[in-house]
Amino acid sequence: MGGTRFIVAGSLIDGNGGDVRRNVFLAVKDTIITAIGSAADLPRNDGAAIDDFSHCIILPPLVDCSVHLSRSPSVDEKVRLSSAESGLAQKAAMLERHIRYCHGHGVQGVADSDDITDLMERYQEGLAPASIIDIRTSGRLCRSRQDCPAGNSAGIDFLKIGYSGNIEDDEAPDPRLNYADLCRILQDRDGKKAVVVANGPQQVEEALAAGCDAIEQGYAMGEENLRKMAQKDVLWIPGVVRAKNGLDGSRSGGEVCCRFSTRYVAPGKPVPGAEAFWQKMLAEQLTQLRFARKLGVTTAVGTGAGSVGILHGESMVEEMKLFIKAGYSLEETIRCASGNGARFFGMERLGTLTVGRQATFLLARGSVKQLPRKLSYLEGIYVDGVPSRTYSKNPVKTA
Repeated sequence: MGGTRFIVAGSLIDGNGGDVRRNVFLAVKDTIITAIGSAADLPRNDGAAIDDFSHCIILPPLVDCSVHLSRSPSVDEKVRLSSAESGLAQKAAMLERHIRYCHGHGVQGVADSDDITDLMERYQEGLAPASIIDIRTSGRLCRSRQDCPAGNSAGIDFLKIGYSGNIEDDEAPDPRLNYADLCRILQDRDGKKAVVVANGPQQVEEALAAGCDAIEQGYAMGEENLRKMAQKDVLWIPGVVRAKNGLDGSRSGGEVCCRFSTRYVAPGKPVPGAEAFWQKMLAEQLTQLRFARKLGVTTAVGTGAGSVGILHGESMVEEMKLFIKAGYSLEETIRCASGNGARFFGMERLGTLTVGRQATFLLARGSVKQLPRKLSYLEGIYVDGVPSRTYSKNPVKTA
């Protein structure tokens, strides 16, 4: 990029959690934001490139801290099984499709919880010259001593440890890690950050005592554990949409593909007590999230996309709505959905929009009051100061 490009917008949410700024411009040169100011003070340089988005809001790129790019979120068990048993080429194509879904919904960074090394190599070499989003990988989820041999962290970006089963799973992993196993793994992690999936007061308390860097899910962990997380500056990835998805499915008497705006009901037998269980889980998690905000616990958005009924990219909006329902302001929610995750996972090109930072951001049409809903249909995406070559507001559908 030679000269300076000016982007004018009706509003700016920078991702720091501060108030919305109205009628602003961003000056961008050589992929970097060099100035942010009032549109009334826009320099009138002859020949300067000016992109007028005065009808739009500029927001930071989103980061989903919990995804499964290589898994199908279909509610049809046969589809999921077929996807899991398909060949490398088919799996790589599905991974590419999910990456594009993320990018198209403004999710420019993800933390993947599976071993996708071979798929990423195939994707980068065969299907695309480079990844269009920032991807951090944990390798195989550690659920037992055999999954987590000491010192085996080469080629991964962070550790993901299943100290509890996922909240939607009927049974805990077997054999489950014990506290001594967890301590050993965290002592031998080669400096990598560790995210521990833990639910219930004892499991979370032990994960915190062992020295984890983040708790994922944390259902029913209790207020005392939240206080400890605030004191130790441990990140919380609450995954509230998992409970919302479970509740939606139980109410239908079957399974639901959680498309949020339109729900597709699949055949299935209702599970006695399921609706009451998920209502309780959702209400308790929202209460915990509300208390975490009060305590100042650092929180981040992670959807579990790729789990049954939770769609890649699209699920971010629903999770953000749940943060707002728990009492977070829009500005705070966007910080949780962008900068907090980017900092934790070391995504240096993503995060808050300030002078000196990379000029990668989203453009949402309309007013601030229409967020986060409008993130499902973005006006545009800028990557390194120029419009994304991959994103199309009105994609051409081909057979």
